Amino acid sequence: MAEQKNESTEGAAPKKNFGVILKFGFLGLNIIAVCSGLGLTYMATMGSADPTIREEREIARLEQERNAPHEDPVYYTMPVFTVNLDGIPRRILRTQMTLELLNKKGFEEVVGLDAKTRDSIVRILNSKSFHDVEPIQGKLILKHQVATQLNSVLNEGVVVDVFFEEFIVQ
Repeated sequence: MAEQKNESTEGAAPKKNFGVILKFGFLGLNIIAVCSGLGLTYMATMGSADPTIREEREIARLEQERNAPHEDPVYYTMPVFTVNLDGIPRRILRTQMTLELLNKKGFEEVVGLDAKTRDSIVRILNSKSFHDVEPIQGKLILKHQVATQLNSVLNEGVVVDVFFEEFIVQ
């Protein structure tokens, strides 16, 4: 019997050693995986490359922009628009707009494409109903739509803002 106990204890010892070795093996793999992940994260976020934007460089660029001569905006008053509004009862909108353009190139382009710009504005105005243009928010939305549409029509010019000089709905 004593021999059987010795045999059973000898058989258990290698299994126990195998379990301990397996635990340390997985622990080692886990440590390697965590260290690899940390290393990759460091390389991806911090890295060894110097930042491309320096504070001194940005300050110098801003100073150059401030000191650079800026062109004054150019204003163009469009002829009066008289259009029918959408909806019932039929209403008429009479408006005169002034466009604020970024530079003289934009002014020349708007004058050169007068028919195209007027047509795009008339289409926008015709699609509006009285309830769309009555509140101040409606007028602000209309200004934004006109500026966006004109900027899509123009190649070089940029419409900065639209001003309503006259806005009458009957």
